[in-house]
Amino acid sequence: MTTSYRYFSKSVWLAMGVLAVGLLIVLPILHLGVDKHSSMYVSSYAITLIGKIMCYAIVALAMDLVWGYAGILSLGHGVFFALGGYAFGMYLMRGIGQDGVYHASVPDFMVFLDWKTLPWFWQGTEHFAYSLLLVILVPGLLALMFGFFAFRSRIKGVYLSIITQALTFAAMLLFFRNETGFGGNNGFTDFKRVLGYSITAPETRVAIYMLTGLVLLGALLLGRYIVTSKYGRVLAAIRDAESRVMFCGYNPVSYKLFIWTLSAVLCGIAGALYVPQVGIINPSEMAPANSIEIAIWTAVGGRATLIGPILGAVLVNAAKSYFTVSFPNYWLFFLGAIFIVVTLYLPHGLMGLLSALRRKLSGAWK
Repeated sequence: MTTSYRYFSKSVWLAMGVLAVGLLIVLPILHLGVDKHSSMYVSSYAITLIGKIMCYAIVALAMDLVWGYAGILSLGHGVFFALGGYAFGMYLMRGIGQDGVYHASVPDFMVFLDWKTLPWFWQGTEHFAYSLLLVILVPGLLALMFGFFAFRSRIKGVYLSIITQALTFAAMLLFFRNETGFGGNNGFTDFKRVLGYSITAPETRVAIYMLTGLVLLGALLLGRYIVTSKYGRVLAAIRDAESRVMFCGYNPVSYKLFIWTLSAVLCGIAGALYVPQVGIINPSEMAPANSIEIAIWTAVGGRATLIGPILGAVLVNAAKSYFTVSFPNYWLFFLGAIFIVVTLYLPHGLMGLLSALRRKLSGAWK
Protein backbone atom coordinates (compact mmCIF):
# COMPACT_ATOMS: atom_id res chain seq x y z
CA MET A 1 0.00 0.00 0.00
CA THR A 2 1.35 3.40 -0.91
CA THR A 3 1.74 6.07 1.76
CA SER A 4 0.90 9.11 -0.34
CA TYR A 5 -2.64 9.33 1.01
CA ARG A 6 -2.15 8.06 4.54
CA TYR A 7 -1.37 11.34 6.21
CA PHE A 8 -2.74 14.87 5.94
CA SER A 9 -1.33 17.32 3.42
CA LYS A 10 -1.90 21.07 3.53
CA SER A 11 -4.78 20.76 1.08
CA VAL A 12 -6.41 18.13 3.29
CA TRP A 13 -6.06 20.35 6.37
CA LEU A 14 -7.63 23.22 4.43
CA ALA A 15 -10.51 21.05 3.22
CA MET A 16 -11.09 19.78 6.76
CA GLY A 17 -11.18 23.34 8.09
CA VAL A 18 -13.69 24.49 5.47
CA LEU A 19 -15.85 21.41 6.04
CA ALA A 20 -15.76 21.88 9.82
CA VAL A 21 -16.84 25.51 9.50
CA GLY A 22 -19.65 24.52 7.16
CA LEU A 23 -20.93 21.68 9.32
CA LEU A 24 -20.46 23.20 12.78
CA ILE A 25 -21.19 26.87 12.15
CA VAL A 26 -23.00 27.50 8.87
CA LEU A 27 -25.56 24.68 9.04
CA PRO A 28 -26.63 25.41 12.66
CA ILE A 29 -27.07 29.09 11.74
CA LEU A 30 -29.17 28.14 8.72
CA HIS A 31 -31.29 25.93 10.97
CA LEU A 32 -31.80 28.27 13.91
CA GLY A 33 -31.50 31.71 12.35
CA VAL A 34 -33.34 31.37 9.04
CA ASP A 35 -37.08 31.39 8.49
CA LYS A 36 -38.56 27.96 7.83
CA HIS A 37 -40.08 29.14 4.57
CA SER A 38 -36.76 30.36 3.22
CA SER A 39 -34.88 28.36 0.59
CA MET A 40 -31.76 28.66 2.78
CA TYR A 41 -33.42 26.97 5.75
CA VAL A 42 -31.85 23.69 6.90
CA SER A 43 -34.56 21.39 8.29
CA SER A 44 -34.41 19.50 11.55
CA TYR A 45 -34.51 16.30 9.49
CA ALA A 46 -31.29 17.30 7.73
CA ILE A 47 -29.61 18.19 11.04
CA THR A 48 -30.63 14.84 12.52
CA LEU A 49 -29.53 12.90 9.44
CA ILE A 50 -26.12 14.58 9.26
CA GLY A 51 -25.66 14.14 13.01
CA LYS A 52 -26.49 10.45 12.72
CA ILE A 53 -24.05 9.99 9.83
CA MET A 54 -21.32 11.74 11.83
CA CYS A 55 -21.89 9.18 14.60
CA TYR A 56 -21.42 6.44 12.03
CA ALA A 57 -18.26 8.18 10.81
CA ILE A 58 -16.80 7.98 14.33
CA VAL A 59 -17.49 4.24 14.35
CA ALA A 60 -15.88 3.84 10.92
CA LEU A 61 -12.81 5.70 12.15
CA ALA A 62 -12.68 3.43 15.19
CA MET A 63 -12.85 0.41 12.90
CA ASP A 64 -10.00 1.78 10.78
CA LEU A 65 -7.75 1.98 13.82
CA VAL A 66 -8.11 -1.73 14.54
CA TRP A 67 -8.52 -3.09 11.01
CA GLY A 68 -6.54 -0.68 8.89
CA TYR A 69 -3.60 -0.16 11.23
CA ALA A 70 -3.59 -3.26 13.45
CA GLY A 71 -4.98 -5.82 11.00
CA ILE A 72 -7.82 -6.85 13.32
CA LEU A 73 -11.04 -7.32 11.35
CA SER A 74 -13.89 -7.00 13.82
CA LEU A 75 -17.40 -8.03 12.83
CA GLY A 76 -18.77 -7.15 16.23
CA HIS A 77 -18.14 -3.43 16.70
CA GLY A 78 -21.88 -2.86 16.66
CA VAL A 79 -22.09 -4.21 20.21
CA PHE A 80 -19.79 -1.46 21.53
CA PHE A 81 -21.81 1.17 19.69
CA ALA A 82 -25.06 -0.18 21.13
CA LEU A 83 -23.70 -0.49 24.67
CA GLY A 84 -22.69 3.17 24.64
CA GLY A 85 -26.17 4.00 23.40
CA TYR A 86 -27.83 1.93 26.10
CA ALA A 87 -25.62 3.45 28.83
CA PHE A 88 -26.69 6.97 27.89
CA GLY A 89 -30.22 5.82 27.09
CA MET A 90 -30.61 4.79 30.74
CA TYR A 91 -29.92 8.38 31.76
CA LEU A 92 -32.44 9.66 29.21
CA MET A 93 -35.05 7.19 30.46
CA ARG A 94 -34.53 8.36 34.03
CA GLY A 95 -34.93 11.92 32.77
CA ILE A 96 -38.50 11.16 31.71
CA GLY A 97 -39.45 11.00 35.39
CA GLN A 98 -43.21 10.73 35.87
CA ASP A 99 -44.01 12.17 32.45
CA GLY A 100 -44.32 8.70 30.97
CA VAL A 101 -47.54 6.96 29.99
CA TYR A 102 -48.02 5.42 33.43
CA HIS A 103 -46.73 8.44 35.40
CA ALA A 104 -44.59 6.11 37.51
CA SER A 105 -41.19 6.54 39.12
CA VAL A 106 -39.77 3.73 37.00
CA PRO A 107 -39.64 3.57 33.17
CA ASP A 108 -42.86 2.55 31.42
CA PHE A 109 -41.56 -0.81 30.26
CA MET A 110 -40.83 -1.76 33.87
CA VAL A 111 -44.38 -0.83 34.87
CA PHE A 112 -45.66 -3.03 32.06
CA LEU A 113 -43.59 -5.90 33.47
CA ASP A 114 -44.92 -5.16 36.98
CA TRP A 115 -41.51 -4.14 38.33
CA LYS A 116 -41.90 -1.98 41.44
CA THR A 117 -38.30 -0.82 41.86
CA LEU A 118 -35.28 -0.21 39.68
CA PRO A 119 -32.75 -3.05 39.24
CA TRP A 120 -29.41 -2.53 40.97
CA PHE A 121 -27.58 -1.72 37.72
CA TRP A 122 -29.95 1.20 37.10
CA GLN A 123 -28.93 2.88 40.35
CA GLY A 124 -27.14 6.19 39.78
CA THR A 125 -28.11 6.46 36.14
CA GLU A 126 -30.11 9.61 36.85
CA HIS A 127 -26.78 11.44 37.12
CA PHE A 128 -25.32 12.74 33.87
CA ALA A 129 -21.68 12.34 34.91
CA TYR A 130 -22.21 8.75 36.02
CA SER A 131 -23.88 7.93 32.70
CA LEU A 132 -20.94 9.38 30.80
CA LEU A 133 -18.67 7.16 32.88
CA LEU A 134 -20.78 4.16 31.92
CA VAL A 135 -20.58 5.15 28.25
CA ILE A 136 -16.81 4.80 28.45
CA LEU A 137 -16.43 1.95 30.93
CA VAL A 138 -19.05 -0.53 29.73
CA PRO A 139 -17.81 -0.97 26.13
CA GLY A 140 -14.22 -0.38 27.24
CA LEU A 141 -14.22 -3.10 29.89
CA LEU A 142 -15.99 -5.57 27.63
CA ALA A 143 -13.42 -4.94 24.90
CA LEU A 144 -10.57 -5.17 27.41
CA MET A 145 -11.70 -8.55 28.75
CA PHE A 146 -12.50 -9.99 25.33
CA GLY A 147 -9.29 -8.70 23.79
CA PHE A 148 -7.11 -9.92 26.65
CA PHE A 149 -8.19 -13.52 26.26
CA ALA A 150 -8.40 -13.42 22.46
CA PHE A 151 -5.04 -11.76 21.81
CA ARG A 152 -3.23 -13.68 24.52
CA SER A 153 -4.47 -16.90 22.89
CA ARG A 154 -3.18 -15.55 19.54
CA ILE A 155 -6.58 -15.81 17.92
CA LYS A 156 -6.55 -13.75 14.75
CA GLY A 157 -7.73 -13.63 11.17
CA VAL A 158 -11.07 -15.09 10.21
CA TYR A 159 -11.36 -16.93 13.54
CA LEU A 160 -11.28 -13.67 15.49
CA SER A 161 -13.78 -12.11 13.08
CA ILE A 162 -16.22 -14.98 13.61
CA ILE A 163 -15.85 -14.78 17.39
CA THR A 164 -16.54 -11.04 17.39
CA GLN A 165 -19.65 -11.64 15.32
CA ALA A 166 -20.77 -14.31 17.77
CA LEU A 167 -20.20 -11.79 20.60
CA THR A 168 -22.53 -9.19 19.13
CA PHE A 169 -25.13 -11.82 18.24
CA ALA A 170 -25.12 -13.18 21.80
CA ALA A 171 -25.47 -9.66 23.20
CA MET A 172 -28.39 -8.98 20.87
CA LEU A 173 -30.21 -12.11 22.04
CA LEU A 174 -29.57 -11.14 25.66
CA PHE A 175 -30.94 -7.62 25.25
CA PHE A 176 -34.02 -8.89 23.45
CA ARG A 177 -35.11 -10.61 26.68
CA ASN A 178 -37.46 -8.54 28.84
CA GLU A 179 -36.06 -9.83 32.12
CA THR A 180 -32.64 -8.29 31.47
CA GLY A 181 -34.08 -4.87 32.28
CA PHE A 182 -33.28 -3.02 29.05
CA GLY A 183 -36.69 -2.72 27.43
CA GLY A 184 -36.62 -5.96 25.47
CA ASN A 185 -37.53 -5.73 21.81
CA ASN A 186 -38.64 -2.08 22.04
CA GLY A 187 -35.55 -0.85 23.86
CA PHE A 188 -35.54 2.77 25.07
CA THR A 189 -37.51 5.56 23.43
CA ASP A 190 -39.84 8.52 24.12
CA PHE A 191 -37.06 10.60 25.68
CA LYS A 192 -38.04 13.97 27.14
CA ARG A 193 -35.04 15.83 28.51
CA VAL A 194 -31.26 15.95 28.62
CA LEU A 195 -29.60 18.04 31.34
CA GLY A 196 -33.01 19.56 32.02
CA TYR A 197 -33.53 20.80 28.46
CA SER A 198 -36.20 19.48 26.11
CA ILE A 199 -34.53 16.94 23.86
CA THR A 200 -36.73 17.94 20.91
CA ALA A 201 -35.99 21.67 21.19
CA PRO A 202 -34.11 23.00 18.14
CA GLU A 203 -31.36 24.47 20.35
CA THR A 204 -30.81 21.16 22.12
CA ARG A 205 -30.77 19.27 18.83
CA VAL A 206 -28.18 21.66 17.39
CA ALA A 207 -26.05 21.46 20.53
CA ILE A 208 -25.89 17.66 20.31
CA TYR A 209 -25.23 17.92 16.58
CA MET A 210 -22.30 20.30 17.12
CA LEU A 211 -20.93 18.15 19.92
CA THR A 212 -21.01 15.16 17.57
CA GLY A 213 -19.04 17.09 14.97
CA LEU A 214 -16.44 18.14 17.54
CA VAL A 215 -16.06 14.56 18.79
CA LEU A 216 -15.59 13.36 15.21
CA LEU A 217 -12.92 15.99 14.61
CA GLY A 218 -11.23 15.15 17.92
CA ALA A 219 -11.28 11.42 17.14
CA LEU A 220 -9.72 12.11 13.73
CA LEU A 221 -6.92 14.17 15.26
CA LEU A 222 -6.37 11.55 17.97
CA GLY A 223 -6.21 8.83 15.32
CA ARG A 224 -3.67 10.81 13.31
CA TYR A 225 -1.55 11.36 16.41
CA ILE A 226 -1.59 7.65 17.17
CA VAL A 227 -0.80 6.33 13.70
CA THR A 228 2.04 8.82 13.11
CA SER A 229 3.69 8.02 16.45
CA LYS A 230 6.13 5.23 17.25
CA TYR A 231 3.20 3.26 18.64
CA GLY A 232 1.41 3.55 15.31
CA ARG A 233 4.47 2.30 13.44
CA VAL A 234 4.66 -0.71 15.72
CA LEU A 235 0.95 -1.36 15.10
CA ALA A 236 1.53 -1.31 11.34
CA ALA A 237 4.44 -3.70 11.79
CA ILE A 238 2.22 -6.05 13.80
CA ARG A 239 -0.36 -5.90 11.02
CA ASP A 240 2.21 -6.75 8.33
CA ALA A 241 4.47 -9.21 10.16
CA GLU A 242 3.50 -9.98 13.76
CA SER A 243 6.07 -12.77 14.18
CA ARG A 244 8.94 -10.47 13.22
CA VAL A 245 7.72 -7.88 15.71
CA MET A 246 7.82 -10.52 18.45
CA PHE A 247 11.37 -11.47 17.46
CA CYS A 248 12.34 -7.81 17.82
CA GLY A 249 11.28 -7.88 21.47
CA TYR A 250 7.86 -6.27 21.30
CA ASN A 251 4.75 -7.75 22.90
CA PRO A 252 1.96 -7.53 20.30
CA VAL A 253 -0.73 -8.31 22.88
CA SER A 254 -0.41 -5.02 24.74
CA TYR A 255 -0.32 -2.99 21.53
CA LYS A 256 -3.38 -4.68 20.05
CA LEU A 257 -5.24 -4.61 23.35
CA PHE A 258 -4.83 -0.84 23.75
CA ILE A 259 -6.01 0.06 20.24
CA TRP A 260 -8.84 -2.48 20.46
CA THR A 261 -10.10 -0.99 23.74
CA LEU A 262 -9.73 2.58 22.48
CA SER A 263 -11.69 1.66 19.36
CA ALA A 264 -14.49 0.21 21.49
CA VAL A 265 -14.62 3.36 23.65
CA LEU A 266 -14.91 5.54 20.53
CA CYS A 267 -17.80 3.36 19.37
CA GLY A 268 -19.48 3.71 22.76
CA ILE A 269 -19.18 7.50 22.63
CA ALA A 270 -20.64 7.48 19.11
CA GLY A 271 -23.55 5.39 20.36
CA ALA A 272 -24.18 7.82 23.21
CA LEU A 273 -24.33 10.71 20.74
CA TYR A 274 -26.52 8.72 18.36
CA VAL A 275 -29.34 7.93 20.80
CA PRO A 276 -30.57 11.46 21.69
CA GLN A 277 -30.49 12.46 18.01
CA VAL A 278 -32.36 9.44 16.68
CA GLY A 279 -34.61 9.07 19.73
CA ILE A 280 -34.39 5.31 20.17
CA ILE A 281 -32.01 2.48 21.01
CA ASN A 282 -32.96 -1.18 20.79
CA PRO A 283 -31.22 -4.56 20.34
CA SER A 284 -31.40 -4.34 16.54
CA GLU A 285 -28.37 -2.04 16.73
CA MET A 286 -26.41 -5.14 17.79
CA ALA A 287 -27.47 -7.16 14.76
CA PRO A 288 -24.45 -8.78 13.05
CA ALA A 289 -25.45 -7.12 9.77
CA ASN A 290 -24.83 -3.70 11.34
CA SER A 291 -21.28 -4.66 12.27
CA ILE A 292 -20.68 -5.95 8.75
CA GLU A 293 -21.86 -2.60 7.41
CA ILE A 294 -19.22 -0.88 9.56
CA ALA A 295 -16.55 -2.98 7.88
CA ILE A 296 -18.02 -2.09 4.48
CA TRP A 297 -17.82 1.65 5.25
CA THR A 298 -14.15 1.25 6.09
CA ALA A 299 -13.39 -0.84 3.01
CA VAL A 300 -15.25 1.53 0.68
CA GLY A 301 -13.41 4.60 1.95
CA GLY A 302 -10.01 2.93 2.20
CA ARG A 303 -8.32 1.24 5.11
CA ALA A 304 -5.34 2.80 6.90
CA THR A 305 -6.24 6.31 5.71
CA LEU A 306 -8.35 7.66 8.61
CA ILE A 307 -10.24 10.03 6.32
CA GLY A 308 -11.26 7.22 3.95
CA PRO A 309 -13.54 5.37 6.40
CA ILE A 310 -15.24 8.67 7.29
CA LEU A 311 -15.85 9.28 3.60
CA GLY A 312 -17.10 5.71 3.20
CA ALA A 313 -19.52 6.05 6.10
CA VAL A 314 -20.89 9.30 4.70
CA LEU A 315 -21.33 8.03 1.15
CA VAL A 316 -22.80 4.63 2.04
CA ASN A 317 -25.25 6.02 4.59
CA ALA A 318 -26.28 8.87 2.32
CA ALA A 319 -26.98 6.26 -0.38
CA LYS A 320 -28.83 4.18 2.19
CA SER A 321 -31.07 7.12 3.11
CA TYR A 322 -31.92 7.58 -0.55
CA PHE A 323 -32.37 3.93 -1.53
CA THR A 324 -34.40 2.92 1.52
CA VAL A 325 -36.94 5.63 0.61
CA SER A 326 -36.92 5.41 -3.19
CA PHE A 327 -36.04 1.72 -3.69
CA PRO A 328 -36.50 -0.02 -0.33
CA ASN A 329 -36.46 -3.53 -1.81
CA TYR A 330 -33.11 -3.04 -3.54
CA TRP A 331 -30.94 -1.47 -0.85
CA LEU A 332 -29.28 -4.71 0.27
CA PHE A 333 -28.52 -5.62 -3.35
CA PHE A 334 -26.92 -2.22 -3.81
CA LEU A 335 -24.88 -2.64 -0.62
CA GLY A 336 -23.70 -6.07 -1.73
CA ALA A 337 -22.75 -4.70 -5.13
CA ILE A 338 -20.68 -1.97 -3.50
CA PHE A 339 -18.78 -4.50 -1.42
CA ILE A 340 -18.08 -6.73 -4.45
CA VAL A 341 -16.88 -3.83 -6.59
CA VAL A 342 -14.60 -2.53 -3.84
CA THR A 343 -13.18 -5.99 -3.13
CA LEU A 344 -12.45 -6.78 -6.79
CA TYR A 345 -11.52 -3.42 -8.27
CA LEU A 346 -10.78 -0.98 -5.44
CA PRO A 347 -8.70 -2.87 -2.85
CA HIS A 348 -7.55 0.46 -1.34
CA GLY A 349 -11.00 2.02 -1.47
CA LEU A 350 -11.94 5.49 -2.68
CA MET A 351 -8.87 7.09 -1.14
CA GLY A 352 -6.68 4.71 -3.11
CA LEU A 353 -8.58 5.60 -6.28
CA LEU A 354 -8.21 9.33 -5.61
CA SER A 355 -4.49 8.89 -4.95
CA ALA A 356 -4.02 7.00 -8.21
CA LEU A 357 -5.93 9.68 -10.14
CA ARG A 358 -3.85 12.41 -8.56
CA ARG A 359 -0.61 10.67 -9.53
CA LYS A 360 -1.81 10.26 -13.12
CA LEU A 361 -2.87 13.89 -13.35
CA SER A 362 0.40 15.12 -11.89
CA GLY A 363 2.28 12.93 -14.37
CA ALA A 364 0.24 14.26 -17.26
CA TRP A 365 1.10 17.85 -16.37
CA LYS A 366 4.85 17.17 -16.31
